[in-house]
Amino acid sequence: MGIHYDYKSTKSAKLMEKQAKREKKLAEKKAKRLAKEGPKEEAPEAPTLDASKPITLDFLTNPDKK
Repeated sequence: MGIHYDYKSTKSAKLMEKQAKREKKLAEKKAKRLAKEGPKEEAPEAPTLDASKPITLDFLTNPDKK
């Protein structure tokens, strides 16, 4: 009967160890994946439209305008 008493008294500690082990493993996998990919380069964001200016047909169809 000592097994059952021991199981209940150490159940929470074992669960916490298991969770810590799982989190450590996931963190290592993430670090390894990030190291393999290299540093991420941020893509330049497209300029947003000014809400105060009206949108005209020339603005929409002119390919040379930036």
